[in-house]
Amino acid sequence: MFRLALRVQYNGSNFSGWQSQAGRRTVQSSLENALSFVADERIKVVCAGRTDAGVHATGQIVHFDTNALRTDYSWIFGTNTKLPPDISIQWARGVPETFHARYSAISRSYRYLVYNEPIRSALLYKRATWEHRKLDITLMQSAAKYWIGRHDFSSFQAKGCQASSPVREILNFDVSQELDCIVFSITANAFLQHMIRNFAGVLFDIGCGKQEISWANDVLMYRDRSLGGVTAEPDGLYLVHVGYPEEFSI
Repeated sequence: MFRLALRVQYNGSNFSGWQSQAGRRTVQSSLENALSFVADERIKVVCAGRTDAGVHATGQIVHFDTNALRTDYSWIFGTNTKLPPDISIQWARGVPETFHARYSAISRSYRYLVYNEPIRSALLYKRATWEHRKLDITLMQSAAKYWIGRHDFSSFQAKGCQASSPVREILNFDVSQELDCIVFSITANAFLQHMIRNFAGVLFDIGCGKQEISWANDVLMYRDRSLGGVTAEPDGLYLVHVGYPEEFSI
């Protein structure tokens, strides 16, 4: 058996999330079907982070085991010919058996794009979240500082989240302006379900002046999801990078 790792890009707009679900179009099932065709055997993949419906990825990492001998070129281009146009393998490489796409990861980075104009954009439909209220970047950046570090993020955890602990460590949280969008760039050791979208819901209310900056800390200390803000839309959320120990050269 050989273990391979892939970097996968996808537009999540028309998928019911990453994880395979009976009767639904998912990224995992589409990828496994294409890889199985190339390998001529059943392939099961493991990903670094299971993204929700509507969430995109430019840097999803997966691994799988196979008996099939194929070149990296064949894994990439052969599989891409069998994938739908909204999924693409960017690279493929052999990895040691000790590598695990999920458990070997030491960090994950997301970007959340917010189109902040009074009128919605047709060109950014499903590619950025639209917020019509005028947002102050400085206020949101100040609020986000409360969340940097290791905390209990129960207030930002989806009700159905299956994580064994709500404790996570935010390594970096930047709010910036890039062309027509405000961008939240967040790196953590791991994320809870809907965590970033719940961050965004709080920041939107602070950015438009509805809440004070200190409300970000209040919500964190509540440790109660019902006392937090709304859950922002998945449009515009991208998994962009997964960090691993240097030994894996990923």
